[in-house]
Amino acid sequence: VQLVESGGGSVQVGGSLRLSCVASGDTVGRYCMGWFRQAPGKEREGVAAIDSDGATSYADSVKGRFTISQDNAKNTLYLQMNSLKPEDTAMYYCAADSCPDSGDPEWSYWGQGTQVTVS
Repeated sequence: VQLVESGGGSVQVGGSLRLSCVASGDTVGRYCMGWFRQAPGKEREGVAAIDSDGATSYADSVKGRFTISQDNAKNTLYLQMNSLKPEDTAMYYCAADSCPDSGDPEWSYWGQGTQVTVS
């Protein structure tokens, strides 16, 4: 599966952005899908994930502010980001993999990333 992110940009503190990740080569609904981010000098961290049953999970740092969703008809994953903070500044990546019976996906497929800057 190929993944292409878009929707990043520069936004003021407290603003909102919606990231999109269009998948090709397979159907997003069959996979576990996730959003990750990496800020300069920091390790990559998981932001949000959604499994093939639609169950979602979030990092504590974004709970209540970010919402992950997917549109199977458009084969697209979204990340709605509200109340943005400077610490949300990072390159955001979407990822996909088959959902395991237990534990976390291995995240075999990655997009190229989209930059989010909050100031």
